[in-house]
Amino acid sequence: MAEALFWFFLFLPFCAWVGYPLALAALCPFIGKRETPEAQPQSISIIVAAHDEAAHIERRLSSLLAERHPAALEVILASDGSGDNSVAIARAFADPRLKVLDLPRQGKAAALNAAVREARHAILVFTDVDNHWQDDTLMHLLAPFADPEVGCCAGNEQIPCAGRALSVGDRLYRRYENWLRGMENRAGCVLSADGALLALRRELFQPVPAEVTDDFFLCTCAAAAGKRVVYVEQARVHSCGVDETARQFRRRVRITVGGLQSLASRRNLMNPLRHGFLAIALICHKALRRLAPPLLPPLFLCSLMLWNAGAFYRFALIAQLFGYAFGVIGLLDRRGRLPKPFRLAGFLLVTLAGMNVGLWQFLRGRRYGLWVPQRNC
Repeated sequence: MAEALFWFFLFLPFCAWVGYPLALAALCPFIGKRETPEAQPQSISIIVAAHDEAAHIERRLSSLLAERHPAALEVILASDGSGDNSVAIARAFADPRLKVLDLPRQGKAAALNAAVREARHAILVFTDVDNHWQDDTLMHLLAPFADPEVGCCAGNEQIPCAGRALSVGDRLYRRYENWLRGMENRAGCVLSADGALLALRRELFQPVPAEVTDDFFLCTCAAAAGKRVVYVEQARVHSCGVDETARQFRRRVRITVGGLQSLASRRNLMNPLRHGFLAIALICHKALRRLAPPLLPPLFLCSLMLWNAGAFYRFALIAQLFGYAFGVIGLLDRRGRLPKPFRLAGFLLVTLAGMNVGLWQFLRGRRYGLWVPQRNC
């Protein structure tokens, strides 16, 4: 019985983190690349939701308004109940293309919805305050819209400079996600984007519910309408990781709760009979990944029970012990003196713990409507 449970508890994590990427990697060489038609300039509305961003808002708005875009461009800043002077700084810009919304504190979803209601242009571009683009990012991001079947374009978020602690895990995880999205893009089954940079056709927008992960929900607006989501590797946006253990944990808990609520709101997309490989990708990339962490503690208990069942089970137990030990040591190394594998193990340990707590909170009915932007720079 213990052996059957061991393999069951191992199967789902393996499928989510190893099997699905390997299957995509094996499939991609047999899929031809799509030809992108020549892009025509499109009018855009850049939407930025902010809460207490006075330290970054002037730099960010200056860079957005300096974009050399051949078609009409507007920037809409939606302040979600900021208590600092973010709104005053934004209103000091003497640029008719900038619209500033001073909203009461309701959450990021409400701020995004309010901004979209004010938007006048064909393409909505969503971004954050605490990041910056490369000079040609916007051009690359918008190019796939030349194809009328493309409904959403996802940018390539990167963390170029890792900190001294857990953000090294943030950086490697982002590289893994971008690699996976690149293969999903080849297979035509991209269903996620980073809130740091994504673009959506205005007519496909659906109001964002208060308790979902906004970037995932916005991205799936296109899939729900039968349009393609494209990952644009050349559209690079730079962000920062999170070094502090407590912040990383709270962030992962919120993302897990919001992600599960998002999956519940888009559960109709997880029907393989209707949506084919798109549904399989959503199940493997999003659903199984969030359900896998709770299986790791019982997997460890089964490994203990199977110590005398053979060399493989002893090796599995020792590997888990070393992994958890590396993680604990990495968390204790707050000055970042140990090699990167310890900090990566610490990041994974915090991530798994946060996902377990997030699943438990979701099942108990906990939801996060408000947001507190997480930065480490």
